[in-house]
Amino acid sequence: MAKITVLGSGGWGMAMGLSAFNYGHNVTLWSPFENEVKLLKETRTNERLLKGIFLPNEIEITSDICAAENSLLTIIAVPSFAVRDVSKRLSKVKNHGIIVNLSKGIEDGTFKRLSEVIKEENPNSDVVVLSGPSHAEEVARNIPTSLVAASESKSAAAVVQKELSSEFLRVYTGDDIIGVELGGALKNVIAICAGICDGLGLGDNSKAALITRGLSEICSLGVKMGADRKTFAGLSGIGDLIVTCTSCHSRNNRFGNLVGKGSDINSALKEVGTVEGYFACKTAYSLSKKYEVLMPITEICYGVLFDNKPINSVVKELMLRPNKAENE
Repeated sequence: MAKITVLGSGGWGMAMGLSAFNYGHNVTLWSPFENEVKLLKETRTNERLLKGIFLPNEIEITSDICAAENSLLTIIAVPSFAVRDVSKRLSKVKNHGIIVNLSKGIEDGTFKRLSEVIKEENPNSDVVVLSGPSHAEEVARNIPTSLVAASESKSAAAVVQKELSSEFLRVYTGDDIIGVELGGALKNVIAICAGICDGLGLGDNSKAALITRGLSEICSLGVKMGADRKTFAGLSGIGDLIVTCTSCHSRNNRFGNLVGKGSDINSALKEVGTVEGYFACKTAYSLSKKYEVLMPITEICYGVLFDNKPINSVVKELMLRPNKAENE
């Protein structure tokens, strides 16, 4: 039985903590918010995030990050904008083990991948990114799920694979941490657009084309940034893109749906909660300019979210772009 600490008590943190506990590990769940800790200790559940899921009494819940001391794995499961702060706090804790990042995004302003942010604050730690098509709502209910653990350290990725794999969670290993992270972050932008398609009442043809061309954009930028093209044909690429673009569990998709139906951006954000694709869109747009990669879907999404582009004009604008070869 290994000691595993999960930093973040949202849906993902609860789901992964529960999965690790069910596999026989000693699990601690951390939150920086005292009121959240108190509620979870009292109720053992969060009806808003994971309705009907209860944490066993054996899972410790705390606001003391020192609980991560002497862990084999410390799992970061907080929103992307909080990764820097949590990583900085973790750097003060001795022997926190391998850091496993579940958060998907790119740091605003620095354009650093989240593993780079974590490593910057914890230079002596091995960092593993765990990503793929996975909704917390399903992982928490033991619905079979496959993920990829990517790291510059093959041995660290192998430890994560061994300790988190179960009959319900299959973990593969990989060494293309750039591709795995970019796939996980950028698919959220395309998922917003898929939701907009639904909100506008478009059909299956439209969504299939959007997903396919969206993957092409992600791949083009990823390769320019040093990723392996093959990674985007895997779990953290097309796999994560499909599930996020088509599932009602996806906040990005739900947010896009509201926007497509005419909701203003701030109202939609308030209704859905944390929408990682909203933040990722601004970063992806900036990266497309920096690396000189043509990303028309991302550009349109940026226009809608940040430049007040009329939602009823975006489909025509995409469809009437100059003709080109598919692989151009």
